[in-house]
Amino acid sequence: MNTFVKKLTKTLYVNEKKCKECNNICNVIYFKRDFENWTSGNTDIDKLIRDTQLSTHKNIKDVLEWIPYDRLYNVKCISKDKFCKIYGANWIDGCIDKWDKTNNNWRRKNQNKFVILKSLSDSKNVTLEFNKITASHKFYGITQNPETETYMVILYNICNICETCNDVCNVIHFQLDFKNWTSGNNNIDKLIQNSQLLAHTNHEIRNALEWIPYDRFYNIKYFAKSGFDEVCKANWIDGYIDNWDSYTLEWRRTDQNMFVILKSLNISNNILLEFNEIAIYHEVYGITQDPETENYMVVWNEICKECKDICNAMYFLQNFKSWTSGNNYIDKFIQDSQISDHNDSISHALEWIPYDRFYNIKNIAKGESYKVHRANWIDGCIDNWNIYNQNWRRKDQNTFVILKSLNISNIITLEFNEIIANHKLFGITQDPETKYYMMVLDDVCEKCNHACNVIHFQRNFENWTSGNNDINKLIQDSQMSDHNDSTSHALEWIPYGRFYNIKNIAKGESYKVHRANWIDGCIDNWNIYNRNWRRKDQNTFVILKSLNISNIITLEFDEITANHKFYGITQDPKTKYYMMVLDDVCEKCKRACNVIYFQRNSENWTSGNSDIDKLIQDSQLSDHSYYTCNALEWIPCDRFYGITCIVKDKFCKVFRANWIDGCIDNWDSYNQNWRRDQNKFVILKSLNNLKNVTLEFNEIMAHHKFYGITQDPETKYYMVVLDDACEKCKRACNVVHFQRDIENWTSGNNNIDKLIKDSQLSDHSYHTYHALEWIPYDRFYNIKYIAKGGFGSVYVANWIDGCIDEWDDENQNWKRKNKNMFVALKILNDSKNVTLEFINEIASHLKVNLGNYIIKLYGLSQDPVTNNYIMVLDYAKSGSLRHYLVTNDKLSLTDKINYLYGIASGLADIHKNGLIHRDLHSGNILIFHLARIADMGLCKPTDCNIAGNTKNSVYGILPYIAPEILQEHNYTDIADIYSLGIIMYEFISGLPPYYNLSHDEYLAMKICQGLRPRFNDIKVPQLIVRLIKRCLDASPLKRPTAKEIKEILYKWNIEAKYHNTELYKQIKEANEFNNNLQTNDIPSTGLKLSYKTHSGAVYTSRLLNFYNLPKSKNCDDYYDEQNDDIISMKSSVSLQIDIPRLKINDNNLHEPKNSNIHYDDIISTEFPESLQIDISRPNLPETKNSDDHYKHINNLESSASISLQIDISQLNIDEDGKFLTL
Repeated sequence: MNTFVKKLTKTLYVNEKKCKECNNICNVIYFKRDFENWTSGNTDIDKLIRDTQLSTHKNIKDVLEWIPYDRLYNVKCISKDKFCKIYGANWIDGCIDKWDKTNNNWRRKNQNKFVILKSLSDSKNVTLEFNKITASHKFYGITQNPETETYMVILYNICNICETCNDVCNVIHFQLDFKNWTSGNNNIDKLIQNSQLLAHTNHEIRNALEWIPYDRFYNIKYFAKSGFDEVCKANWIDGYIDNWDSYTLEWRRTDQNMFVILKSLNISNNILLEFNEIAIYHEVYGITQDPETENYMVVWNEICKECKDICNAMYFLQNFKSWTSGNNYIDKFIQDSQISDHNDSISHALEWIPYDRFYNIKNIAKGESYKVHRANWIDGCIDNWNIYNQNWRRKDQNTFVILKSLNISNIITLEFNEIIANHKLFGITQDPETKYYMMVLDDVCEKCNHACNVIHFQRNFENWTSGNNDINKLIQDSQMSDHNDSTSHALEWIPYGRFYNIKNIAKGESYKVHRANWIDGCIDNWNIYNRNWRRKDQNTFVILKSLNISNIITLEFDEITANHKFYGITQDPKTKYYMMVLDDVCEKCKRACNVIYFQRNSENWTSGNSDIDKLIQDSQLSDHSYYTCNALEWIPCDRFYGITCIVKDKFCKVFRANWIDGCIDNWDSYNQNWRRDQNKFVILKSLNNLKNVTLEFNEIMAHHKFYGITQDPETKYYMVVLDDACEKCKRACNVVHFQRDIENWTSGNNNIDKLIKDSQLSDHSYHTYHALEWIPYDRFYNIKYIAKGGFGSVYVANWIDGCIDEWDDENQNWKRKNKNMFVALKILNDSKNVTLEFINEIASHLKVNLGNYIIKLYGLSQDPVTNNYIMVLDYAKSGSLRHYLVTNDKLSLTDKINYLYGIASGLADIHKNGLIHRDLHSGNILIFHLARIADMGLCKPTDCNIAGNTKNSVYGILPYIAPEILQEHNYTDIADIYSLGIIMYEFISGLPPYYNLSHDEYLAMKICQGLRPRFNDIKVPQLIVRLIKRCLDASPLKRPTAKEIKEILYKWNIEAKYHNTELYKQIKEANEFNNNLQTNDIPSTGLKLSYKTHSGAVYTSRLLNFYNLPKSKNCDDYYDEQNDDIISMKSSVSLQIDIPRLKINDNNLHEPKNSNIHYDDIISTEFPESLQIDISRPNLPETKNSDDHYKHINNLESSASISLQIDISQLNIDEDGKFLTL
């Protein structure tokens, strides 16, 4: 309901008058809409508020509003004098920001904002008092206390704007809180308040003091206490004030749980003087009071004299008493480095590190006067101070460090300086057993000055050995020269147990070569998080080649490594042979190409025929590609399923099958296997000439992609495995996909089967489709009757599956869209024995089935009860053009031009494909988001053979049939243009053609003599009128082509949007003229349609038989420049009155099949009952002469004659609907 109200409100506001000053819908309009929804109960206050709202066209900064008192909460008195009370409160809604067009309401900001309520004492002179208040305050509106009935101004959340800043600064926020605290001592209160009243800016706020309740401290520890002089250290829960938070209306704080010093304050002395002395070298936050001793205490922190701030030196200083090395000299050395560290981000100071914070301590060097260890440091080095945890933030936890013994006497000597010149010194520790002091240094390469690969390898030297000193030295030398820190190229010792699938691939007198999988893969780079090597290509194939130890550094060794990547050395535990671990690569490509991958598997298959094996292996050993594969493979027959014979003769058999694995795509390095296109359709074709298999193979390859060879285990025939591709497209297009399913359905009628199959076998597209399909009747549900026509009946239904979209390669099936879509089911009368003519007509539709402006034909089905065949077509929810015009009488001329462009485009497509519609009328134009043409020559009954009837037979709806067709001429595409002209008239006027006349031989004769419909009183752009006149010209040769009309309408579609075009001017002029017409004056487009259809007007296609019709011609003044309508009023009247009546043969007209429906409203919804046209017979007036009959009998343009033309259809017909003889 709320959504409906919003939409209705939005609709009503669309036509709202604009602000005269802004010429737009501005803020004033939005405020005016709400004037009736509020009142203060005081006319002066109402006027004051409304005056501000009516002056706020763009800027709403100074606007007032009436604010109900219940939108305020936490209302508390904060000030009182003899004149008024001042209250503080929270405003739920917050102030107006701007207009929200989506929700049609004001968007607000600062919800729950703290505001000031100041009472208005003089409600009689409210404007004067209000002006006094608002002169120095920002205001939002007025409210009223419902208990006291006092009116109150709602001001910004202050009593006074700061006079210094002329704004709401920190001073004001402090000031508002003065009543919420007290120290209990006036001097201290005054001291704190004075400091706060000076803190206007965020920079000055650091100098403001605050009263801090003692319970906001914890971990309070005294380290000096004597009489009045007490000093203690504590954690402050809240931390110090940073800035004001406008959203929460509270102070934003920083350094929560920070360490602070509490020092007693002697209030008997000059408190200000004592406080200033403390503040010189300290950052003072405020004052508190010990509740037990009742001593006042200053809350402060040491600040660095050099930085004038709390830097790293201060954080270190706070901790000096928490550690000692046991040696004054070392303590001083560490402390000096800490108190000189004035950074506040990264620290470079030394620290005392307890020895138990190290593990995995191993001696790596030893001399007479020193020892060197490598160890892991649990905590890692200091990074920066963590203000939240009030402790050091550390990095590189569990990092490797070097512990080097320290000669205390040499701390500042040249030796010490040399050590720290090449290393980062983190701190000092002490071995608790030896009591040696040791420097804690970073474990870095002296050449690189950081931890490169050399260091990572070096740390692991003691964890492996090959058992051979020369090999150990070779590996270690390669590692000690690998100073990279990104990738590694060093050798490593690889235990033999890290290989599997070890297979011998070559053997000689002095060597063996194996291929194997390496579980771990080769080293990539160092992982700083896991403190280990990051590896790649796990389970990769490698070559193990035996190594003659004596030749390690010989020419032979160099030759091997020139063509291969050398990963390391291993040892076969059985033979004790040392073996080089090399990459398994192609010597030609210098990498692992497809040849290598095939080679690894060459022993795992055979076809049983040496020629075929050679053919396949040769193709594999020549495929040096990497990202794609073009080689053949041996494919076991059990990898196929759904094998169906599709061709069989004395020479060969051809099968279609699904290949489970699918063809090779490329190598998957991660899974060490081929990546494939599974469940692919393939063709299996028998090989006839095994003796000359290569020649036969080449002939097949010319037309197909060749995947491999298989063998039928029953017949023992070898078969080539080919792609199931279209020979025309050289790929699997729609034809191939349809072909695979062609045996799985039938319509039960050979002609229809052929029709559908032909459409499918000609659809060589790939991403779209235009073929028909056979659709089982049980795939439809919710089947409902719509209408009946000469061809049969139309139903609407839901199609469960929806239409084909494109082929899904992954699932090997059609991907469908619009499941459960609405479709129209056009059931064709007596079509179970369908004729060839009907088949040809559907084939004609297929030629234009992809056009955007032709109704889409999806396929055919069959009613299981009547056995009648069904056309499954797009369903037009908006119905036919005629139905659409009845229910949409507000269409603009621009919209109509756009729709007409669609109709002309559709007709142009039909003519372009060598087709003629032959029955074009508004019932066969269906409305979607654009107009589409339906019934492609199919609206004739399917059992009606036109050629077998008399030559005078014409099929269609009389008003839309071209005069030359009525005169027995052959139907041409130009006749469709005449029908289009009538449709254009109908679309523009909104009226059916000749709705007020009987559709009989008399009307046919009048049409041949030049009668055409008129727009009458509505104004139509002359460009449009002229185009319609050309279409309706009696001479077919003078009519434009569909392509020409399409191009004209396309041009008009563009010109209608630009003010400087002739069409735009004519449309504007026509709109202004027609908008001034009274609704009841005319049955016009753009106005409510109101007309009655003659009882003899038939808008259903039928057979028409006419004799002796006159030769077709235009009326005499058809192209007269004075005539601004299709034909003049004079010609229209003369053609309807002044022609002698002909004898009408009632047998000449066939009754329509659905006499109760006047339009072939196919593939659309039914007319609502309320829209049925009233065709009841009107009461005819008594016959009489006009008053001036004898005076002006020959003057057809007399006033009486004109008056008689107003309802001419009612004055010249008898009760049976026949024209009277004049």
